[in-house]
Amino acid sequence: MTRTVLKFGGTSVASPAALQRVAEIVKNTRGHRIVVVSATAGTTDALIGAARAAEGGDAQTAQDTILRLSGEHRNLIADALGFESADVLKEIADLTERTTALLQSVAILRECTARTLDAIVSYGERISAPIVAAVLNHTGTKAEALSAEGLLITDDAFGHANPIVDETRARVTKEIDSRLGYGVVPVVTGFIGSTADGVTTTLGRGGSDYSAAVLAATTKADELRIYTDVSGVMSADPRVVKGAKPLDSMSYAEAAELSYFGAKVIHPRTVLPAVEAGIPVRILNTFAPSDRGTTITNNTDKDGTVVKATTSLGGLGMITVQGAGMSGVPGFAARVFDTAAAERVSVMMISQSSSENSICLVVPDDATDRLKGALEKMFNAELQRHDVEKIDVERPVAIVAAVGEGMRGTPGVAARVFTALGKASVNVVAIAQGSSELNISLVVLEKDREKAVRLIHEEFHR
Repeated sequence: MTRTVLKFGGTSVASPAALQRVAEIVKNTRGHRIVVVSATAGTTDALIGAARAAEGGDAQTAQDTILRLSGEHRNLIADALGFESADVLKEIADLTERTTALLQSVAILRECTARTLDAIVSYGERISAPIVAAVLNHTGTKAEALSAEGLLITDDAFGHANPIVDETRARVTKEIDSRLGYGVVPVVTGFIGSTADGVTTTLGRGGSDYSAAVLAATTKADELRIYTDVSGVMSADPRVVKGAKPLDSMSYAEAAELSYFGAKVIHPRTVLPAVEAGIPVRILNTFAPSDRGTTITNNTDKDGTVVKATTSLGGLGMITVQGAGMSGVPGFAARVFDTAAAERVSVMMISQSSSENSICLVVPDDATDRLKGALEKMFNAELQRHDVEKIDVERPVAIVAAVGEGMRGTPGVAARVFTALGKASVNVVAIAQGSSELNISLVVLEKDREKAVRLIHEEFHR
């Protein structure tokens, strides 16, 4: 019998109408089903805010936040079912009491450790799973809420814990397979896990997707479906490009490139366990479940597409370190990057001339002045000798990226990109292309960002 892991994001579980759609999707999925759920939209952010308020000594604001969330979830389940579920209400009350006590402790100590924060934010998923399970049961699908604590076993890197696969597989086999055998749909909390000793942990950014991917891999699922509020990955931002269309399929490498450069669908690292296990990952829309969505696999069949998608990342600044005295000097680039690392500045893109006379760094705009000052200090002697002639800043700029496996080995791709931009008088400030030929990245002025995306998309999606 086929086995499918279905993960539902925050907007998919945040309203009675959305919950009914979730129930329909699960009911219409054949074979064994494992459901993974996020906290309702906005809940995790609110919990983090409550923790920070408590840490600052504001116990009242923290308590008010928890009481508000408790009320919202009580109303959600009552509206979704049409009546009050005593079991779910008790679960909400118990979780609320536990979390309130944690926040009171934080307020007294004026300290919120990563371990404590994990325990607090777990409230969101732990309250969501029983609600989804209750709705499934009410609509005719036998389901049981299951906390990932004691199931998804991790190390103790609180806030960004890493699953221990072998231990998780043993727990999953015991707890989930038995339920599937009885025809029960487990509704598992995403985002959270626990150490082998039972201490609550969270998996960090994209944690619910990560949970679902780990469960898919450890249960040997046939497919992982991630339901969001969009119909898959688009060929460009539809707010910028009218002709943007959903992509039927893409490789893991393409997904990674698009995510890095601003495509807001999934963070590819979070689905890697499933992809490595050869399990296809589908990105689907809870609110339009008949749409095909996008399937992500390790490799995709070539469909004749050269540039599969065009994306961009704005709000950046470009720093150029330039000087004839840089040429042939060992360790020069290392000093540049060591300086960026010391300042904790994320470098989004680099470009270096073959003459080694200049190095360009693209960084978040709010870090540009700080990094420039640090570089001027690092190369003070070289600036005085004119080995380094100048350290310039250009801002605001944006990176525009053309991504596609079809670019590899295809002659003339770069020429088509630059010709399209040149005809519209869009100036390319810097370029970078990896040896994989999967991505051409261009730096343009922020004012030309959307035009550049449209022009490249039109060139390859006529």
